[in-house]
Amino acid sequence: MNDVAALAGVSVKTVSNVINGYPYIRAETRERVEDAIRSLDYRLNAAARSLRAGRSRTITLAIPELTQPYFAELAQAVIDEAAAVDLTVFVETTGGLVERELAIVSGDQPVLSDGLIFSPQGMTPDEAGAIKPGVPTVLLGERLFHTRFDHVTMANVDAAEAAVGHLLDLGRRRIVLMGARADEPYVGTGALRLQGALRAFERRGLEPASELIRFCEAWDRANGEAAIDRLHAERKSFDAVFAMNDPLALGALRGVLLRGGRVPDDVAIVGFDDTLDARYATPSLTSIAPGRQEIARVAVELLHDRFEGSAEEGAHVEVTAGFELLVRESTVAR
Repeated sequence: MNDVAALAGVSVKTVSNVINGYPYIRAETRERVEDAIRSLDYRLNAAARSLRAGRSRTITLAIPELTQPYFAELAQAVIDEAAAVDLTVFVETTGGLVERELAIVSGDQPVLSDGLIFSPQGMTPDEAGAIKPGVPTVLLGERLFHTRFDHVTMANVDAAEAAVGHLLDLGRRRIVLMGARADEPYVGTGALRLQGALRAFERRGLEPASELIRFCEAWDRANGEAAIDRLHAERKSFDAVFAMNDPLALGALRGVLLRGGRVPDDVAIVGFDDTLDARYATPSLTSIAPGRQEIARVAVELLHDRFEGSAEEGAHVEVTAGFELLVRESTVAR
């Protein structure tokens, strides 16, 4: 900046004002400074600027994994929303391991950013309640309801009820509920979606087939197809599948088609997350759109308000994003 000032014949302060868009500078002076910048190929040292300001203009997004389409698309949505307020995003993956999650959120693992958007998978509510975040933190997900964090979540119970209600309203009765985890606490995503699915039956005075509730350790395509394999091996009849995420649903779709079933004629299938894969499957997959863009936008806004000091001290916000059931060819034939 000193070199630019010397070449333009102005003070360093004037160069700084030009770079920062200060409006009250004569056009001739601004032009001389801009010519000097171009001539010297000057680039602002963002790292030094951040050190002086005490801000990095970066945030960290900590998610379980990027191999799950939902989290990959969520990461992109957060990056887009952050860019709109001139923030850069670092993405950390935890693998859903408690020790890695605790290290990130407690500050034991250095987080070189102004704030953290954190989607835990392995931590318990007790573990979350005991930690003191190292930086302003916004929590995503369902596991840790009663904490000191701002919290953005999705309407898992209501959305799952809508998904299964759609199948019941189509006349399906032998519905596979795929994706619950046997050891999951009642606040876990799978437990909440199972709760909503069962509520859809209850509201219509119907009983679900308990043998069609299928537990899955991993929510991926392989487990979706394997669940269909087991149902066939056990000779269990079914006319619909509600899978608790899209990869499970796509695996189930492949499993049904490989065994000669027709979708949706013989088996209707609904997923959850409305990923790009769901939209371009054959047949296209009916799915719940869980408000991913809203979740990203609200999380970035809350975090930005925290480290800019505009959020009310001690008051924490709980936001539930809206959802939409997107009906496609896997439940209603074209």
